[in-house]
Amino acid sequence: MSTPPGEYYTAERWNNWLDRLREEEIDPESDDSARLFFNLLDDATIAIAKVITDYEDGEFEDAEAAAAEIDNIRAIVLEEVDIDDEEKLTLVDGIQTSLVCALYAAEEYIVGGPAEEGTIEQYIDAAAAAEAEEEDLDTALAHCVQAGTLVIEGDDIGLDVAEDIEYGFVADWVNGLDSLGRALSDPELVEEE
Repeated sequence: MSTPPGEYYTAERWNNWLDRLREEEIDPESDDSARLFFNLLDDATIAIAKVITDYEDGEFEDAEAAAAEIDNIRAIVLEEVDIDDEEKLTLVDGIQTSLVCALYAAEEYIVGGPAEEGTIEQYIDAAAAAEAEEEDLDTALAHCVQAGTLVIEGDDIGLDVAEDIEYGFVADWVNGLDSLGRALSDPELVEEE
């Protein structure tokens, strides 16, 4: 096995990013703040992508072992974060929300494979409708997860799909799927410096 279990993503790595965030001046209009947001997000989705790729390459004994590794990453990145600054806490919350869908999509893909019907756009449209019309976040997340399995399978999220979504949970989840798609197509390590 190329990566030992529990080493795809570590609490130390996540905490290094959080420490950097604590030290940074955050300005929502700044490119540097946006870059930090996306680096933190992308670093975690690269780890998710590595688990998926190793699973597909037969590096895990079974789907359950790969899903357990996704669960390890989830436990690290979704843990409650202790940051006093409200803007920084909001930034971390956005990252965690984005990662929720990427993590569930990875797990769904590993255990059940890609969605057999529908397109990414159809699933995201259905998710946006569930969020907007019914405020049904469970259904919205389920649709986004199905879209995510197609992203993992190699389909692209079109830019126009993301642009049409109202800001909310679905928009954050699509950010996570977009990051996961990039990680799968070009799995580079995000440098912490």
